[in-house]
Amino acid sequence: MVKGKLARASLFLLGLSVLLLVLLTALESALTGMPPLMERLATFLMLVLPAAVGAVLGVLSLARAEGRAWMAVSGIVLNTIFALFHLMIILFAG
Repeated sequence: MVKGKLARASLFLLGLSVLLLVLLTALESALTGMPPLMERLATFLMLVLPAAVGAVLGVLSLARAEGRAWMAVSGIVLNTIFALFHLMIILFAG
């Protein structure tokens, strides 16, 4: 069995979220005609959801005691910070 499989998936989802953030920022000019609700939904689906799933995978990795606890903890902390930051942007930015 591969050690830290869920922890690796958690960190992979963090990397995917960061990549999607870069793409969303680079292509922001193409989204100018989009209604604000659709823009918030796209931001939620592309940034918040993968990071939240990554945090859950990190918790599952710790619960299963897969080893490499540092990977699981770093996945939990970084994904949670990333998800909460972008969730606050969605909720409070006009």
